[in-house]
Amino acid sequence: MSELNFTHSNGNQVKLTTPDTLSASKTFKLPNADGSSGDALITDGSGALSFATVSDYSHRNMIINGGMMVSQRGLSAAITGGSNTVPLIDRYMAVANSSMTYNVTISQEDDHPFGLGKSFKSLTTSAKTPSGSENYIIRTKLEEQDIRRIGFGTSGCKKTTLTFWVKSNKTGTYSVMIAISGFSINLLTSYTISAQNTWEKKTISIPAYTTSYTHPDDTGAGFTCDWHLSSGPDDLASAHSWQTSANNARAVTGQVNILDAVNNYWQLANVQYEVGEVSTPFEHRTYTDELLRCQRYFTFVPSGTVFPGRGNSGSSYIYSYQSTVPMRRSPTIGVSNDIAHGTFSVRRYRDGTGVSDSTSTPTTSSTYFSPNSNMIHLIQGGFSGADDRSATLFVSGGAITISAEYSF
Repeated sequence: MSELNFTHSNGNQVKLTTPDTLSASKTFKLPNADGSSGDALITDGSGALSFATVSDYSHRNMIINGGMMVSQRGLSAAITGGSNTVPLIDRYMAVANSSMTYNVTISQEDDHPFGLGKSFKSLTTSAKTPSGSENYIIRTKLEEQDIRRIGFGTSGCKKTTLTFWVKSNKTGTYSVMIAISGFSINLLTSYTISAQNTWEKKTISIPAYTTSYTHPDDTGAGFTCDWHLSSGPDDLASAHSWQTSANNARAVTGQVNILDAVNNYWQLANVQYEVGEVSTPFEHRTYTDELLRCQRYFTFVPSGTVFPGRGNSGSSYIYSYQSTVPMRRSPTIGVSNDIAHGTFSVRRYRDGTGVSDSTSTPTTSSTYFSPNSNMIHLIQGGFSGADDRSATLFVSGGAITISAEYSF
């Protein structure tokens, strides 16, 4: 049994009695004097108490896939050599500059702070000491229209809070860089991993930014969050609040090098970014809700899919794919043998001429893309005996990937 006595924000004296001890993260909704919903009293398990406004409690987390539940591209990806950007878990990208060669495996793990979720893991597979401006970063981005509630660049801009859980075998200082409007406006801060192989919660307080600036388009990158894991000496700087500078991808002096030994690892879970100065409990969403958010940026057409098509030339057919949700921009089309059955191939069936197979990567035309529609126009080349007659197209192996991700 726990009993708390405190003064509510409306001036009333409030006594809260709960049969549970406050030894774990809990939230209690508190009524106003008129019976309406007031504040939420939040405990973090350490005895600390804080308030959040109930009206802001739902849909407060602006991060997509903060629980790392969705990983449409697979469970792991090995990065070998000088790959600049590699996606795996949806909305998170391993990023390195053009001269950086690094060897890691990124993966979705069942390991989680509370044992009931997923996490992002980076595991070093070959030792590396970065030089110059080389760096290795885990990055996520948010659309301008999805962060507009914050009011960046206005006199009414709100303070915000970034919360996440991390675990590593390597203790020490790590960096987080927040940027708006590309990287021309950025903030650099740090956090410390204190204990090896132990999940720790980190909270980053982000001050308001009230200086006017030119905002990106609605679907442009309005907010970038970088977790630095390795940085060369030319990319180190002192922590700072908001500044106007083109210097992107900076880490604080003393940044840990997670790449300096084989089997070093770093894990990330329960990422939350919200309006306000209080870190509220992580907002859990259903897998379906999170998947739909992720499919705005990436989706795929698996083997076994059948399309009606129309001849486009002597070797190509036009067909359409209806994505689950409208995509952020006209997508980039690719193929994959890793996320569906078999090796990529599309078979055409048509009366009188038998079948023809194509292994060409489809293309699309931005002319036919509408930002408010989920219809994607595709052209499949590489067939024989095509003309303007209709045909049936069958994805007989592999998958067609459809990406509207940022260039990161």
